[in-house]
Amino acid sequence: MVNQGKRLVVNEILPEYWRITIDNPPINLYDPEMFAELRTLMDRIEADEDLKIIVFDSANPDYFIAHYDIIRGGIVPDMPGAAKFTEWPSFVTRLANTGVVSVAAIRGRARGHGSELALACDIRFASREKAILCQVEVGVSVVPGGGATEWLTSLAGRSRALEILVGSEDFDADTAEKYGWINRAIPDAELDNFVDSFARRVARFDKGALELAKKLVNSRAGIPSEADRWSSNHSFLETSEWPSTQRTSQMILERGYCKAGDFELNLGRHLGEMER
Repeated sequence: MVNQGKRLVVNEILPEYWRITIDNPPINLYDPEMFAELRTLMDRIEADEDLKIIVFDSANPDYFIAHYDIIRGGIVPDMPGAAKFTEWPSFVTRLANTGVVSVAAIRGRARGHGSELALACDIRFASREKAILCQVEVGVSVVPGGGATEWLTSLAGRSRALEILVGSEDFDADTAEKYGWINRAIPDAELDNFVDSFARRVARFDKGALELAKKLVNSRAGIPSEADRWSSNHSFLETSEWPSTQRTSQMILERGYCKAGDFELNLGRHLGEMER
């Protein structure tokens, strides 16, 4: 069964296995409508007694999720699930703590909040040839507000987290794998079948054992605290109001930020070349 939303298409492959396809043309911006649909989806995930695994992927081969929409990000639309961006940390807590296993299948650019949604998932697989990951925020005069600081410090370590965050550069999948940002870089021609086979395999296993395994890993490895993620979220909103950030935002919007085109496709390079 397929459920079509404005931004997310939920395909119930099996009662135990759903694929959630991100589809927000032209570049899959993370916007308030997408957040509303994610929160409504989370309600369904938590209520479903059969579901064991979900996979996030993208309908756009060039973009998993481009990044946060700086033009419309502060809007709260009139639709089910709508909330301010300050509620993102609580969504991540729910996704991390649910007994359902979450997988990000990354093809194309996962920058900023796109990377942060992937980081919030339990497992990340990425196209070796086509995936690009980047924490763009410092390059646009803010700090990450969706959990990248916390997740990357845990997964990649302090020094590599700083390299990722303060450099705001594009990373290929092989380097992201080496750093622990993703689980595996997989040849693009094999990615879809690999992820589908993994999900179907997990879907065959006992739900109680899957839930307990995830709970125990969370307990042993730890997940970033909601308090830390709230703090970073508030820092993102605070830095968004800085005069220097307002100037940078105007510059990048004039160059094509949040629009389809070369500036977005090669964002990491362009940010490094801009005079401020």
